[in-house]
Amino acid sequence: MKLLTILFATFFLALAGTKIFEGDWNFLFSGNLGMAVFIIFTGFSHFKFQKGMAMMIPEFIPAKMFWVYITGVIEIAAGIGLMIPSIRELTAVLLIIFYVLVFIANINSSKKNINIFKADFTGPGMSYLYKERIPMQIILIAWTWYFGIYLN
Repeated sequence: MKLLTILFATFFLALAGTKIFEGDWNFLFSGNLGMAVFIIFTGFSHFKFQKGMAMMIPEFIPAKMFWVYITGVIEIAAGIGLMIPSIRELTAVLLIIFYVLVFIANINSSKKNINIFKADFTGPGMSYLYKERIPMQIILIAWTWYFGIYLN
C-alpha cells in the first residue's frame, strides 16, 4: 500500500496545481497524472528489481527476464499513454486488462513468500495478498476506469 502514496500524492499535488495555475480543479488531468506517475515508477522498478520480479512469474512461463523487461516497458508506455488524450481511453482499457493478468504473478509471489526487493523467499506471503495487494489492485483498476474511461 506504500506505493499508493505515489498515486495519491501526485493526484493531490496536481489537483492543487491546476487550481492555483488554471483557476479550477482539473480532476481528469490530475487523476491520469497520478496513475501515470505511479505506473511509470513501477515500470522502472522492473529494471531495478528484475531478479525478484522474475521469481514472481509462474514456472510454466518461459523467458522470465524477457517478461520482466517487457512488462516494465508496457507500464512505462501506459503511463505515457494515459497523458495523451487521443489514446487515453484505449490505454486505460489495456491497462485494466494488464492489471488483471499480472495479478496472477502477485498470487504466485505471495504463495512463495517472494521478496522482490531481495530476490529471496523472505516476503510477507499470503497476508500481503489479502491485506494489501487485493485492495490495491481494486483501487488501481477502479482509478484507471474512473479517470481513464469514465471521465474521459
